[in-house]
Amino acid sequence: MAQGKQAKVLTNAQVQAMLRHLETGRNSERNIVIFLLTMKAGLRAKEVAGLRWTSVLNSSGEVGDHIELTDKTSKGRSGRIIPMNRDLRKALGVWMSVCSEKRQRRGALPFPDRSIICTERSDSTPAQVIVNMFHRWYRDLGFVGASSHSGRRTFITNAAKKVVQVGGSLRDVQELAGHSSLTMTQRYIEGDTDAKKRLVQLI
Repeated sequence: MAQGKQAKVLTNAQVQAMLRHLETGRNSERNIVIFLLTMKAGLRAKEVAGLRWTSVLNSSGEVGDHIELTDKTSKGRSGRIIPMNRDLRKALGVWMSVCSEKRQRRGALPFPDRSIICTERSDSTPAQVIVNMFHRWYRDLGFVGASSHSGRRTFITNAAKKVVQVGGSLRDVQELAGHSSLTMTQRYIEGDTDAKKRLVQLI
């Protein structure tokens, strides 16, 4: 991925603006989950589309403390275990309740093995549909250069900035991202000019 063509990393203000935008639209519970799966778990559009409830539910049938992403759902051999962010867990719980009510009204079977992201007409959603959703949302908000990959880049960049605070390293970020090499992870991370200035003064 060429540096000049990478999806833009979102600011905190842009993230909050997107959440407010999604809250007021149709299918808000589902759409917030889609957005947070990229922003708080670093998932690709393909992974969001392929994720099933079995990957996030614990043995009690509740949203658990991690996402178990299989190689089949992911890209190549980048399946991984991702700790569950608290905001994402809450959004998944709300969406699960909505899905459960809808399926009961339709007389549908229980959904543990079904896709998390569905539409009004289908129990699954192609990755391109997810990509198109992000394109429309970012266009509506006027976010130039943002795409379905922006959430993933933002997740990786934020994780890289904060990993030292929890005693981790860039290797932990690599594993969360599902990258085969640290080089690939480093290409996703957007630098911070102010941080560079402070860092140089410490040398």
